[in-house]
Amino acid sequence: MSAVIPIKQVEYEHPLPGSTCDTRFAWARVPVEPTAHERQELKDRIRGLLKERNAVMVSHYYVHPDLQDLAEETGGIVSDSLEMARFGRDHPAQTLVVSGVKFMGETAKILSPEKRVLMPDLDATCSLDLGCPADEFDTFCNQHPDRTVVVYANTSAAVKARSDWLVTSSCALDIVGALKAKGHKILWAPDKHLGSYIQRETGADMVFWNGACIVHDEFRAFELEALKKEHPAAKVLVHPEAPPDVVALADAVGSTSAILKAAREMDARTFIVATDSGMMHKLRTLNPGKVFIEAPTAGNSATCKSCAQCPWMAMNGLAGLAHVLETGANEVLIDAALAERAKLPIDRMLAFTAAIKSGQPAGALVPNIGAA
Repeated sequence: MSAVIPIKQVEYEHPLPGSTCDTRFAWARVPVEPTAHERQELKDRIRGLLKERNAVMVSHYYVHPDLQDLAEETGGIVSDSLEMARFGRDHPAQTLVVSGVKFMGETAKILSPEKRVLMPDLDATCSLDLGCPADEFDTFCNQHPDRTVVVYANTSAAVKARSDWLVTSSCALDIVGALKAKGHKILWAPDKHLGSYIQRETGADMVFWNGACIVHDEFRAFELEALKKEHPAAKVLVHPEAPPDVVALADAVGSTSAILKAAREMDARTFIVATDSGMMHKLRTLNPGKVFIEAPTAGNSATCKSCAQCPWMAMNGLAGLAHVLETGANEVLIDAALAERAKLPIDRMLAFTAAIKSGQPAGALVPNIGAA
C-alpha cells in the first residue's frame, strides 16, 4: 500500500472586488519525513541522477535544510528566487531542478526557455500568488491606466506579463525610487506590507493590491516586544513583508540576502529573526558563534496559522526530488508568447540592478513619464 500523504489546510487573504478581503482556504501536502537511512539513500541517488541527467539544483532559503545542503554539495545554489533563476540561466546544465514554489520555477523557465525546468511538486505555490489572480489583477490595472505597474517576484507569469517592472525585496526601494524621480505613479502588487514599507521609504505615490504573505503577516509587534524584553541585547532582523509595527521594531530590515548580511556584519551575538523559519538553517550555518531566535507567531495577539513556515515550501522533499529526476515529471511549461511578455519586466529589473552593481547610472534606464 502507498503511504497516505497528509493534506494541510492553509488560510490566506484573497482580495475581492471593492478592495475587501475574504479568508479562503488552500491546501498543502506535507511530505513524510524519511528515516536517517532513507535520507542517506535518497541523497546518494539524487547525486547520481544529477550527473546522469546533466542537471543542477537551485534551492530557496525556505525549503528543508536537506535540499539546501544538497544543492550546494552538488554545485548548485541556495538563494532568493531571482538569483536562483539567474544562476540556472548561466549554468551549463540542461536541466534545472527548482526546490521552491511554482512562481520560482516559472521565473527560471522564463529566463531559460531552452532548458528543462523540473520541480519536486508543481502544486507548491504561494499565498501572494494565489491571492493575485491574473484576471482580477488585469481589471485592477485597467482601473488605474495612468500608473506604472510594479509587481513583486512572488507572482505568476501571467501577472508578470501584465506589469511594467518586476522587483525583488532587495531592489524594490531603488527601482521605485527611480520611478518616482521620473514622475511615475505606481500601482503595486501583491504584498501590501512590502508596498507600504516602500512607500514610507521613498514617498512614492502608490496604490496597492490587497495581498499578504501568510508567513510574514503572522508576526505581531506585541509578542516581539515581549521577546525583546527577555533578550535585551538581541538585534531584530525583519523582512519587509511583515506588518508595519513589526518592521518599526527592527534593527535591520531587508531581503533574505540583506538579513544574512546583517547577521554577519552587525555587532551582536544574539538575533531575533522575523522571517520564514527556513532561514534559520543558513543563518546558523554561516554564523556558528551566534544565537538566532525565531520571532513569535503565537501568543496573546497571534494566530500561528503557519508558525513561520511556508506550508508550500515544505512540500519540497527528497523523495519528490528523486522522483522528478528519475521520470522527468513535474516539468514547468509556459506558453511562449506569455513568457516573452513576462520576460520584459524581468529584463528591465536585471538591467537596472546590473547598472547599480557596475556603478553605472541606473536611473537612466527609467523613462520619463510621457517618453516613448
